[in-house]
Amino acid sequence: MGQFVINLIAAGGYWGIAFLMALENVVPPIPSELIMGLGGIAVARGNMNLELLLIAGTIGSVVGNCFWYWVGRKLGVKRLKPFVDRWGRWLTVDWAEIERVERFFHKHGGWMVFVCRFLPTFRTMISLPAGMTHMGLPRFLAWTTTGTLIWNAVLVGAGYYLGRNFSKLDQVIGPVTIAIVALVALWYLWRVFTWKPSPSEE
Repeated sequence: MGQFVINLIAAGGYWGIAFLMALENVVPPIPSELIMGLGGIAVARGNMNLELLLIAGTIGSVVGNCFWYWVGRKLGVKRLKPFVDRWGRWLTVDWAEIERVERFFHKHGGWMVFVCRFLPTFRTMISLPAGMTHMGLPRFLAWTTTGTLIWNAVLVGAGYYLGRNFSKLDQVIGPVTIAIVALVALWYLWRVFTWKPSPSEE
């Protein structure tokens, strides 16, 4: 996968970066850490311009996030109820919790979209509830663009300062990413085994 990304960046330049970052936010198997980290190395080697790299990566990320935003907007919260009623245990939620989350998102959704841009997996999936709760598109774009630009700058900076030795970038970011994913998995298992529906749902 890494060699594929390197080849695509070399062949496509800024368009390749934008395409990969959009793809990463629709189907996540190519991590942004790899894409923008390699871009930072290209900047260090003099093969790319820092500003253009950040613009391309940020535009690609925002386009990919808009895909899930529009999916959520078309789906809407109310259409989830039959699905939640049937699969509540495995989702570890009931409908009362969905309604609470919806109210919370209406009130605090902006900073949630911003903060989740720095978290693996959540940086993509947060766009779905943003669309489902009908967050205004200008507001969604503002928070998404700001958070994405900062995250991309961090990754490019890491790639730049690590220069040609990309393995060090994985040593720095990889363990942190794995730890976060492991904690999320443990939290999910704990939720499944301890989950009980709200009294109103019983």
